Amino acid sequence: MFDPVTLDQLRAFVSVVEEGSFSAAARKLHRVQSAISTAMANLESQLGVPLWDRSTKVATLTPQGQAVLASTRRVLSEVDGLRRLTTGMTLGLEASVSLCLDAFFPLKALIDLCAAFTREFPAVDLRVDTQIMSAVSARVLDGTATLGVVSPAGLARGLEAQALSPIRVLPVVSPGHPLAAFKGRIANRHFVDAIQIVLSDCDDEGISDQVGLSPRTWRVGDLYTKHEMLRAGLGWGNLPEHLIRDDLREGRLVAIRPMAWGTHENTLKLLAIYRGDTVFGPAHRWLLEQLTQLCAREARRQRTG
Repeated sequence: MFDPVTLDQLRAFVSVVEEGSFSAAARKLHRVQSAISTAMANLESQLGVPLWDRSTKVATLTPQGQAVLASTRRVLSEVDGLRRLTTGMTLGLEASVSLCLDAFFPLKALIDLCAAFTREFPAVDLRVDTQIMSAVSARVLDGTATLGVVSPAGLARGLEAQALSPIRVLPVVSPGHPLAAFKGRIANRHFVDAIQIVLSDCDDEGISDQVGLSPRTWRVGDLYTKHEMLRAGLGWGNLPEHLIRDDLREGRLVAIRPMAWGTHENTLKLLAIYRGDTVFGPAHRWLLEQLTQLCAREARRQRTG
């Protein structure tokens, strides 16, 4: 009958590899060396393959041992994750958090948020999705995402909303575009022949999201495509300032000033959204608080920057 491999044997196996010898592994695990040697011999017998090359004086893995090592590390990682998960459950911690963000959300802020989240909640899975406008609300409504960030134009009925700091949005063109030649405010008539590139709101009903200043509009499904089209000189359109900071500094894009938009700064309001029946555990509450702080920092950076 096949004797089951134990976690104790697997941890001893990895320790020998990491420490470089049976004696060093024994010291690390507070065991006698003979116990480690016995554990390794039993492990080889149970697996039916030689793990150690005994023709050398140092602990050297055989090719079979190398393959077993990779699988062993995966198994131990899963076991450690399971223990963190169950420990979190006893403390009321969520098993996972799913976040859906509008494509206009600052990418650097998102990366900082994810890095801080994994430090704060190493046992909680984080799922991140990026959509545009009402598609974010749809993900929250159907439960795919438990927390979303969206502009007011994409907010659906039946969702709770908490205001976040707005982000700055700039109308831009490539330096070779005819609208780039204007130094001051640009009258409406100059937009008649210009193509405005806008995001299409990809909800199931196909409801459009924007009213264009130009009679001709091209609609695209994602922010990356819009960004590249504008840099290629195919039209004009709005982009978040944080996305095009380098483009503006290095001259790949030029900010323009449509007269129709007046003298006020063009900003996009953001809302944190969630279903009213959502029960927030510690990870969700922390995430909502951090979203508020990150957006506030980004807004201050744009004002000073």
